[in-house]
Amino acid sequence: MNVLACDLGGTHTRVALAQCEQDRCTVLREQFYDSSAYAHALPIFRDFLAHDTEHTVTAACIAVAGAIEVTAGGQLARVTNLPWQIDSLRLCRELGLERVSLINDFEAIAYGIGTLGEGELVSLQDGRPVADAPRAILGAGTGLGQAIVLTDDCGQSRTVATEGGHADFAPVDELQDALLRYVRKESSRVSYEHLLSGHGLVRILNFLVEYRQHAPGAALTQAMTQEDAAAAISRHALAGDDALASEALDVFVAVYGAQAGNLALATLARGGVYLAGGIAPKILPRLQQGLFMQRFRAKGKMAAIMDRFPIHVITNTHVGLMGAAYYAAHH
Repeated sequence: MNVLACDLGGTHTRVALAQCEQDRCTVLREQFYDSSAYAHALPIFRDFLAHDTEHTVTAACIAVAGAIEVTAGGQLARVTNLPWQIDSLRLCRELGLERVSLINDFEAIAYGIGTLGEGELVSLQDGRPVADAPRAILGAGTGLGQAIVLTDDCGQSRTVATEGGHADFAPVDELQDALLRYVRKESSRVSYEHLLSGHGLVRILNFLVEYRQHAPGAALTQAMTQEDAAAAISRHALAGDDALASEALDVFVAVYGAQAGNLALATLARGGVYLAGGIAPKILPRLQQGLFMQRFRAKGKMAAIMDRFPIHVITNTHVGLMGAAYYAAHH
């Protein structure tokens, strides 16, 4: 069957037409949209379907960066970082489809993990994986998403979407204490998403400018005005040509590792912890340098068990789209 799959994020919306047979889905056509250029999602789907008259689509699954509510006969989603509301029944009616499912974007990633091929996972720690144990997924991008995969005694898996990225940020050293005070100037409550996101990396750099009383180099300053500021910071940090950018990325990686460890402990994710989202693959060399795992393991009395959790970085940025296609065809 042919399905419409969508990974709807605060920055980009990916839409694909996929052909699904048994447990395998093949993307026939894919298109990227700039989410901020649209007032709501419906025009995106209309545009995508209008450019394909060859294939008949009966079902769709939209992976949404936000919470999903069950309504009378359908589902409703509010996108966390966009002023959009997605109504599954309205989309069915407007697009002429038999079925539209809405799932959390990290729930879609959980379904997509099973579609990954060799080389699309990079391990930061092999750990001691336990079959059918909980798995945890988190990823920084426009926001910070988290999900959990649980397996029952019959081997059936269930994915639980969470909003754990909005949990309170807990600093672990004096520098992060100062960072918390800095972010509190703009928000009385500081969550991990305030720091573990594209905007968060920019916040960290701005904090360091004030804390160190030192401005970034001219090249970085110019790049931040000409392209995505977070991408510019990451690029200069990885190149090693701007000390402030390098320190900002280190703080980001340290906070990322600490929160990944928090999630591993909260779920006892002995089946594996998976880093997804748009940022992790781009900063993979920094994640592999050791600071991430150092902060992951620094859990006091629980430090002894932190070596047991397998930690993987998902390098395929389309994993959520593949998971949405799988869900559309099989649920």
